[in-house]
Amino acid sequence: MREPGGWWQRKSTPAKIETYTRWSFHFFALAEVAAVGLPLFGAMPGWLSVLLLVMLGGHAGLCALIASRALDWTRGSREQPVHMLWTLGAVTVAVAVTAIAITEHGPRGEDVDTAAGGIFAVVLIFGAGVIALGMRDRKRIFALVGGFAAGAGVIAFPLGLPGPATLAAMVAVLFGAGFLAFTSVFSVWLLTAVYELDEARETRARLAVAEERLRFGRDLHDVMGRNLAVIALKSELAVQLARRGRDEAMDQMTEVQRIAHETQREVRDVVRGYREADLGGELTGAQGVLTAAGITCTVTGEPDGLPAEVQSALGWVVREATTNVLRHGDAKLCVVALRKEGERAVLTVENDGASRSRGSGGSGLAGLRERLAAVAGTLEAGPVREGVFRLVAEVPVGATEGVS
Repeated sequence: MREPGGWWQRKSTPAKIETYTRWSFHFFALAEVAAVGLPLFGAMPGWLSVLLLVMLGGHAGLCALIASRALDWTRGSREQPVHMLWTLGAVTVAVAVTAIAITEHGPRGEDVDTAAGGIFAVVLIFGAGVIALGMRDRKRIFALVGGFAAGAGVIAFPLGLPGPATLAAMVAVLFGAGFLAFTSVFSVWLLTAVYELDEARETRARLAVAEERLRFGRDLHDVMGRNLAVIALKSELAVQLARRGRDEAMDQMTEVQRIAHETQREVRDVVRGYREADLGGELTGAQGVLTAAGITCTVTGEPDGLPAEVQSALGWVVREATTNVLRHGDAKLCVVALRKEGERAVLTVENDGASRSRGSGGSGLAGLRERLAAVAGTLEAGPVREGVFRLVAEVPVGATEGVS
């Protein structure tokens, strides 16, 4: 059974911001109906109230749909909804004309004028704001806002609205549409920036892995390249000597055998250096990498006095935990603590970015358990409370000096 709100906790930060943005524009549609649609009842005859409410509801629903399609377009999952934007513009004009016509030629009464006038201004404001969401050119967005404001006057004045009231409507539409258009542009910019930052973080993690692989490849090439070249030359020389029946061929093959054994030893040393992790260096590196990623990282405890195999095992724990914080979480704070409890060294890594589900069965954690098992250590990992993920590694140290 999934805990309440688990679907939200499993989302990454960009996905959360995208969801919040979509909900905000859907809420705008509800606000449009609630602000000027519900007051219709009691302000004018029932049939007219129903007509305007249906038109307003259709306009709000179309705004919500186009906002969703426009956000899909900004994320690259859909084509630009050009036809739908033109459709929204036409529907907006139709509702605005109907509202202002009712104000001037419909039932008399201050309530009727107020309700219909509110619909006139609101549909123009929300229509311009949503259309701006589906545009990228800022000059066109400025032209859109100015065009809707001018259009308010073009619609209202010929239908009989007095000059001062027409001017007031134009100003209201200009500022209202301008605010919503700015909100739309800013929302798209923020959403794009967050996704780009998330992709940059993923790229940095991949580059770190690639750089380590290149280092290992260079070290291996330095060892193997030289020795293999010598083995090839001496083997060729041994073949030539053997064809001539010379006893030196045996000496050359003995030398080839010696170089081959030496190469094996050197390769094992390279691999051992690649596999072993220095705990002190890993703690310093983790703090530096996390701080560079905008995550506050505190490290307590020193590895002095721990056996080399224990430091190596715990160093890999720090490395894997740091990678997980960078790749799988949305942490703002990470705390790394190294301490001694009795005859065991305990390493704790805790962060507040457990936004995605991270079970204990992943390949990274499974590999850590294998490394710790080689030194009789244990590993526990999982959420400890909402949004907080903790990893605890324990390794026996015997009678060695404790950590501070």
